[in-house]
Amino acid sequence: MNKRSLGWATVMILGFAMLQAAHGSPLNICGGPATFGTDLHMSGSNFFTLGLGDVTPRTTLARIITVIEAGTGFGFLALVIGYLPVLYTAFSRREVGTVLLDARAGSPPSAAELLRRSSQGLHEGLDDLLRDWERWAAELLESHISYPVLCYYRSQHSNQSWLAAMTTILDTTALITTGIDGVSPRQAQLTFAIARHACADLAQIFNTPPNAPGVDRLP
Repeated sequence: MNKRSLGWATVMILGFAMLQAAHGSPLNICGGPATFGTDLHMSGSNFFTLGLGDVTPRTTLARIITVIEAGTGFGFLALVIGYLPVLYTAFSRREVGTVLLDARAGSPPSAAELLRRSSQGLHEGLDDLLRDWERWAAELLESHISYPVLCYYRSQHSNQSWLAAMTTILDTTALITTGIDGVSPRQAQLTFAIARHACADLAQIFNTPPNAPGVDRLP
């Protein structure tokens, strides 16, 4: 469990304890009256489904809160164990490609900078780069359609974004397709097709139809 998940668990345990305290801490406990510490103890044991049984709810509302918290805790643990690792794996794979583009296309990336830097080596390896980005776009399409929340995960590095990287690759492949000496347009066409497909499908998921830009970026 990472720090963020631990923080959410702490906040929810504290919140359910405060609900019990607001209701007057109607709990059965041996050795004296219930305190807020008792509420926290019961909230923690319910949230992690320990079932210790040393503190029990006394009223109907307290029992309802207990059942809701136990269900919330069970769902939270299932989320941490099964769902979040899948998201973080997909996020990490996406960001690796974005970070690698920094050395080739600048920060923030641009198609002109990518082509300028690749021309220094007579565009050597450009086909391999576009082939890698063809696979990157296909993986992004699959992961972000399955888990749309990934679209809101921002890069951990400044001036970097998966959307900016996608735009750079689309611009680069469009320029190569129009004709650049010494570069075969075949791989550029394939990469452009899958990248455009990914952008179009993600736009439909978020109900954001494409609009004509105010300024033509490729006159």
